Amino acid sequence: MNGPSVALVHDYLIQNGGAERVLEAIHELFPDSVVFTSVFEKNSFPDYYSTWNIQTSGVSNLPFFNVLSKQYTFLYPAVFEAFDLSGFDIIISSWSAWSKAVLTKPNQLHISYCHTPPRFLYKYKGETSKRDAWYYKPFVSFIDNYLRIWDYSASQRPDFLISNSETVRKRIKKFYKRDSSVIYPPVKLKNRVVLTQRPNLVDTNYYLVVSRLAAYKNIDIAIAAFNFLGLPLRIVGTGKEEERLKKINKGNVAFLGRVNDNDLAFLYQNCKGVINPVTDEDFGIVPLEALSYGKPVLAHKSGGHLETIEDGKTGMLFEDLSIQGVIKAVKAFDDVVNANNFESEYLKKSVEKYDESVFKERFRSLVYEKWEEKVQTRI
Repeated sequence: MNGPSVALVHDYLIQNGGAERVLEAIHELFPDSVVFTSVFEKNSFPDYYSTWNIQTSGVSNLPFFNVLSKQYTFLYPAVFEAFDLSGFDIIISSWSAWSKAVLTKPNQLHISYCHTPPRFLYKYKGETSKRDAWYYKPFVSFIDNYLRIWDYSASQRPDFLISNSETVRKRIKKFYKRDSSVIYPPVKLKNRVVLTQRPNLVDTNYYLVVSRLAAYKNIDIAIAAFNFLGLPLRIVGTGKEEERLKKINKGNVAFLGRVNDNDLAFLYQNCKGVINPVTDEDFGIVPLEALSYGKPVLAHKSGGHLETIEDGKTGMLFEDLSIQGVIKAVKAFDDVVNANNFESEYLKKSVEKYDESVFKERFRSLVYEKWEEKVQTRI
């Protein structure tokens, strides 16, 4: 007897970040599943994505979509409500905005994994500051009021909600008045091979940032602090802020762009520590990757960092996001790192509960438990 058929629904596949790592892990659990998404930019993803059965909407065919994608935001509710999922038993949505809205029937099971309620609707800093421009505000305000009403309604559709952290669980309760179970995102902790030679990378005594180069990530403040202190900083990642950030570099910062897994492993293994100044992080996989290599983390005291970083034991947390505040935090962190006050083995053990195998076991068990409950209601 064949098992239940599964559809995975994801907001968009336009950049390979933490949400996409969750999607990959779920796809590994259900390799025969069909993936539905609004947009799929193949060049931004590893080749193995081309082996997946990915169904996209026609939204990317709209005029000037690459330039006006943000202006087409109001269409996304209709995009996901239009997907025909009637041929599937289990629907698993992965979202920070839209995919929870898919329409299902009473005999189907819809399990929904929330990375965060839409940051742009609830005044958390997000990918772009264009929405704050005076010439957008009247239009944005009108659309956002409509979208918040729609968002609440759509959040009531899934049969079961999963949040990616306690931080997000509280947001779900606040904005949607619903309970959810926490299953932390997966971190690949196995096969940590020590790489001793990567001649294509700079291997000085550096600190490391691994991030999309977006305004809300506060990378500019980190660069300003490292410029002042004259400390070497290596930045992995690309994004819309890249050119602006390069212009404020004083020469002690190296932009490495997108790197492969082996190069990233080398960078983690050989850095002094990882810097993560983003505020209200939904969860944050990068700090956990750093800890899994035995490297401490300096992060802003907010959001998911409060769950994953033990202040003074696995890293340091700071509150003041002014340039002077970050300078002070980096200097204090550097002093502690230089004094060897962080125990590498303790850092590694602190992240074992986030291992990918733990995520997969918990997620698989939950899906089949809820599916059995659904089947019983049919009898």
